[in-house]
Amino acid sequence: MEKYEKLEKVGEGTYGKVYKAKDKSTGQLVALKKTRLEMDEEGIPPTALREVSLLQMLSQSLYVVRLLSVEHVDAAANSRGHTDDDDEDLTHRRRHDAKKGNTTADPDRKSNLYLVFEYLDTDLKKFIDSHRKGPNPRPLPPTLIQSFLFQLCKGVAHCHSHGVLHRDLKPQNLLLDQDKGILKIADLGLGRAFTVPLKSYTHEIVTLWYRAPEVLLGSTHYSTAVDMWSVGCIFAEMVRRQALFPGDSEFQQLLHIFRLLGTPTEKDWPGVTSLRDWHVYPQWEPQNFARAVPSLGPDGLDLLSPDNILGSNVAQFFLSLPKMLKYNPAERISAKAAMDHPYFELLDKSQF
Repeated sequence: MEKYEKLEKVGEGTYGKVYKAKDKSTGQLVALKKTRLEMDEEGIPPTALREVSLLQMLSQSLYVVRLLSVEHVDAAANSRGHTDDDDEDLTHRRRHDAKKGNTTADPDRKSNLYLVFEYLDTDLKKFIDSHRKGPNPRPLPPTLIQSFLFQLCKGVAHCHSHGVLHRDLKPQNLLLDQDKGILKIADLGLGRAFTVPLKSYTHEIVTLWYRAPEVLLGSTHYSTAVDMWSVGCIFAEMVRRQALFPGDSEFQQLLHIFRLLGTPTEKDWPGVTSLRDWHVYPQWEPQNFARAVPSLGPDGLDLLSPDNILGSNVAQFFLSLPKMLKYNPAERISAKAAMDHPYFELLDKSQF
């Protein structure tokens, strides 16, 4: 990895550390996603190969963060040019091996895979926070909400059309090119190629606040609808500037959802009471969505003005959001169908 100069660690991805770095020859800023590999008899483990193949396929879209290259650094190279961060990794690995009783594990069998991405310096979470906090709190521009949501639906539709669920959509995983007004989906570390019939997947996915109710209730058979629930939550958060369902446990998360949408029944979601983690819950009636968006005022109409695109289309906002937050996954709107919703009728789609 001598081609790149690491500038700083900027976060932890699903499977590894993420660094801001610079290409020494061109000066181009990149994001390096370092994934630690435990080599098996066949070489690079299948999980790493899966993510790389998915990313290579999906990053052809403008609305998915672009994978520039893949660098495999073997253990010998690591030992020649290791850093303090590598020492930290080695210590962590030895502790992990000791806990598992594997005191003979050879750290030299470990190597690193670096995924080199285009670098974007902010994400939707930071962007929303910048409009919520500080000396000048203000709503996100309604035209920008429309644009970001359309781009998100376009990126999700691209993933789904290639048979890939993202499964971890949240504002932190949506990177922004602020100069061009472009939103890009990142961190496909939990991505999973899906086929029909649906496979049984782990339900330990998606940050709690954006997790679909079928996942919270223990369903292991799910498809693209889990991503669309997350999209709906993100949509509402852009308008509210705070999370729609900020639960601090799976149980509390369900209660947040039920209080707004009403407690689900077999009538509106066939099979819900047979899900693994279903219990007898308090019975709530569905609430008006305008109550969930206080930034629109008590009647949900404060943004109604001739020069305000969300205002002139506010009724469509309250029609489109429930379609993304349908309890029955089979009835939840698809990303492709969402792009044709009347909410976007005043949006110039030719720019996307």
